[in-house]
Order: sequence, then C-alpha cells, then structure tokens
Amino acid sequence: MTGILEPGEAAAGTGPSIVWFRDDLRLADNPALHAAVGRGRPIVAVYLLDEESAGIRPLGGAARWWLHGSLVSLADSLESLGARLTLRRGPAEAVLTELAASVGAGAVFWNRRYGAAERAVDTRLKSGLRKSGTWAGSFAGSLLHEPWTIQTGQGGPYSVFTPFWRACRAAPPPRPPYPAPAALPGYSGPLVSDVLADWDLLPDRPDWAAGLRAAWQPGEAAAQRLLDVFLRDSLPRYADERDEPARAATSRLSPHLRWGEISPFQIWHATEWARTGLAGRAQESATRFLTEVGWREFSHHVLFNAPDLATVNLRPEFDAFPWPPLDERALAAWQQGRTGYPLVDAGMRELWRTGSMHNRVRMVAASFLIKNLLIDWREGEAWFWDTLVDADAASNPFGWQWVAGSGADAAPYFRVFNPELQAQKFDPRGEYIRENVPEWGTDAYPAPIVDLGETRRAALAAYEKIKGLKEQALAARAREPGATVALPVGPA
Repeated sequence: MTGILEPGEAAAGTGPSIVWFRDDLRLADNPALHAAVGRGRPIVAVYLLDEESAGIRPLGGAARWWLHGSLVSLADSLESLGARLTLRRGPAEAVLTELAASVGAGAVFWNRRYGAAERAVDTRLKSGLRKSGTWAGSFAGSLLHEPWTIQTGQGGPYSVFTPFWRACRAAPPPRPPYPAPAALPGYSGPLVSDVLADWDLLPDRPDWAAGLRAAWQPGEAAAQRLLDVFLRDSLPRYADERDEPARAATSRLSPHLRWGEISPFQIWHATEWARTGLAGRAQESATRFLTEVGWREFSHHVLFNAPDLATVNLRPEFDAFPWPPLDERALAAWQQGRTGYPLVDAGMRELWRTGSMHNRVRMVAASFLIKNLLIDWREGEAWFWDTLVDADAASNPFGWQWVAGSGADAAPYFRVFNPELQAQKFDPRGEYIRENVPEWGTDAYPAPIVDLGETRRAALAAYEKIKGLKEQALAARAREPGATVALPVGPA
C-alpha cells in the first residue's frame, strides 16, 4: 500500500495498530486514532519522549510541566475506553521500529508535524516500516490547511499574512471534526512501558510550578471546557476587549492547541456555529477570533518553509543588524520583570508565575527587549521557550521575528511599542499591572533602566543601517556552505 490511509480504509496485515501520539494528546478529532479504530485491530497507544533525534529541540521547563499533566489526562481517557498508554523514551525511529517488531504491528498511524527535523524522522520511519512489511501512514490533524496546499500564484509560500489568509479562506473549508471513539480495542499482549515519574518532567527543588498549577489544568476535557466558556461568555466582546490584559476576553486555548488537546478543526467549527447566534459587532468578534487561529496557521506554514526559524532571520538583511555586546544586567532585569516599566514588568512576572502572558503584552515586552535594550531577539525567544507552557516551535520564533522586523512582516523597520503609551491605552486603570507588580507606585519599585526616547532613536538608527541590504544579504547567504538544503515536500 503506497498512499496515505484515509479514515475508514483498511490497512495491510493482521497485527495490531500502533497509534503514535505526539502533539495531538486527545481522543476527539484525532485522525490517526480514528483511522486505527476503523482498521478494527487491537490498538497500541504510545507516546515517545524523543530528546535524542538530530535536530529535535528539547522542551523548556514550563512545557515539560504541561506535558506531564497532559499525559496523565490522556492515559486516564484511554483507560476509560479500554486501552493503555505506553510510554517510551529515546530516538523515535529506533524506538518505533523496535516496538512495531515486538508486537507484530500491521500498521502504524500518526498525525503530522511540520518542523524539518520531525519531518525527516517521520520520512525515514515511514520508509523503514513499509520496507519491513508494516503499513505506516500520516494524517492532517494539526493545521486547517497543509502547507503545500496554500501557495502563491507563482507556486511558492506566502510571506505576508493578509494574502495568505485570503488564500486560506478561498480554499475548501476545513473538514468537520471526527468524533471521539466510544470504545477502544486495547492491545492485551505483554508490553513494557516507562513510568511517567521517571521522566522527571516536574520541577523538584525548587518547585516553581505552584503558579502554573493555579492557572492551568492540562488535558482534553479542560480544553473543551475553556472553549465552551469562551464561546458563551467572551466571544461577543472579543474584538473590543482582546487587547486589554485585565479583561477575561481571550480564549486561553493556546497551550491546549500547542499540545493538541484540542484541534483547530474543533475550534473552527464550534466558533462558526456560535457565530450563527451573533449579530453586528459580536459577529465581527467571531471573525477576528478565527483570524487569530489563522495567525497560528501562518506561523506553521512559515516554519515548514523556513525550518531554522528559531535561529536564522527570515529577512537576510537583518543578518547585518548591529547588535551591541550583550548587556547581561539588562537582560536579567527584563527576565525578572524589574525594568522600571510597569507593563513590561507585569508581563514578565505573569510569565514566570503562570507560564503565559497576554498576547498584547507579549508584543510590548518583546519590543522592549529588542528595540529599547537592543538585545538580539534570539535571547528573548530562548527565554520564552523555557518559560511558556505554550512554547511552540512555530509560533514562538515566528512572533519574536515579527516583533524584531526580521520575520514575515509587511512593515519591518519602524514599529516600536512604547510601553507607557501601551499601558495607558490597554490597561488605563492599572488593574493588570497592580495584579502582577504589587509594589508599583512605591519606593520599592525600580527606576527605569533605560530612557525610552534615547533607545528608540538608537533602534531606528540601527534599523536604518540595514534598509536596502536585502539583495546583498541574499547573495551573501547563498554563498554560505550548506545554504541550500533539500527538504521533503509534502506529507511525512
């Protein structure tokens, strides 16, 4: 069998089906699981912690905390339907190959990922399994549109969001979500599993996760509850209040999406259904929310075509940006929320306490680091990678490059967020700031570490130096060893 197995089709062989869970820790709208159930054979559900395959980025601390809770939830859900979650650790290609041989698997199912290293692993694994007589297939479970299906008229990827989203909206609509299985034919043979506690995903000493536990509940059921509450209570006012961090107007679904505890298809169709009961400005709110889902989509399409997104400027002229030597004290002040600018500090402290930060404040905090402190965006991206529960290989570096101007942005050179003006506009009563910076307004609060006017002028002068360098930078990058790398095209 050579094609992609579609849900409901049969796979070769009579052995059990392996369902490899990755960034899709859910039972509902899980195409790989749906296809495995349709095959009608016993199911081996497995999650692999792969920190060894070449190019795989190790998880940050906050993400590891979330993963632990999500795996507990998934294991409970599987067990309630008659299956077990098997845990294995190691390089995915070797571990899955050994597991398939040990259980005599007839088929292996997974949902796709879009990073280059992950795609390379999947391609080799799929080829190796099929050569050994085990069917292997991948499915679209994480994006509304596969990256190779949304292209410009010239056949290339989009570099600006608005035309990208216009093309998505003109494409066939997202498929309806698949239902969760009513029961699972669990594999009853002998099977060795790691113990989750042995993976040391949770912080020990010190235990810094109290705020995360207070703010979040990982798992599929919690994701669905958040979506229901958001659609009922917050969606009608989303467009008007989404940028105000003191308002409960956002969905808070980002970490659940990152871990695949809910799918974009579920969110899309639930929002479209909710929109039918809205009118006027409230209906515009639904459109605005779905556009934000589109930004997530765009970031993954960009990652698919720019696999080094976390380390290399999308715009090559930014390779020449004149970053000064790193100011370690200024970086530490930013990380600790002690810059003397209340909105920035409130965001950074919210991040440390809860593993998240309001999106408007993320942009302000990132802009301050890059354009007022003149610290390379990669320092901020790395800090967010370690401290965000929704740290995502696409969205995190995409967002940082957008703020830096080096990414997929139609106006890359002039945007500098003023944290004082942003606070006046979006937190005018200081509610968000007081919640996160209790000493604000007292002698205990630090003085500003830089002058906004001076640093803004310095940043604009630095950006002015690199304007017009694009063609030169493209030519220089093309001369670098290994500048052109052949990537697999299409599904893996």
